[in-house]
Amino acid sequence: MNEAKQIELTRHVARLLKCRRCPRMKSTPVSGGPIVSDVIVIGQAPGVREPALQRPFAHTAGKTLFRWFEEFCGMNEAAVRSKIYFAAVCRCFPGKNSSGTDRVPMPDEVRNCSSWMDNEIQILRPRLIIPVGRLAIMQFIDCEKLEKVISCKFQVERAGHHFDVIPLPHPSGASPWHKIPPGKELLQRALRLIARHPAVAAL
Repeated sequence: MNEAKQIELTRHVARLLKCRRCPRMKSTPVSGGPIVSDVIVIGQAPGVREPALQRPFAHTAGKTLFRWFEEFCGMNEAAVRSKIYFAAVCRCFPGKNSSGTDRVPMPDEVRNCSSWMDNEIQILRPRLIIPVGRLAIMQFIDCEKLEKVISCKFQVERAGHHFDVIPLPHPSGASPWHKIPPGKELLQRALRLIARHPAVAAL
């Protein structure tokens, strides 16, 4: 079964890397590679450095995210990248706003990219999806306030498949949410939930 998934996922990633659907995007797609896994981590979109480094979460936010995994799940960055499939709401760098911050993908760009995520769910049939940051969380559940969803586990259906969702806040240095109360404690609870999840325990 895993061999068939591997072949299908490898083809999927090859098609993904050729995608040019969104003219406003400032890079070509970024992929973490065809990692067959029961766990998917979903970010918002690559930052300015990820396209050159050709992997998701390759800079400051990534260092924080991988530190969380190491502290709570006992896996370093290399282990996480080799055992978990990485996706994103949008797979290309959206560019900068006039203020210098990363531009949030537009609704049409999110729609354009959603079929890639649906295909990945259909191929991998994951037991756990970990959306990172509000935009990613909102692809699965309502997220009016992070405080209401971080530290909770949800059962979700998408692309004809049922799975658990445990959201995380974005590990961005620009946001203090995960560093101060109540975010800090809610983050720790969420990470403990992830560490105890059967799909993560089996990695």
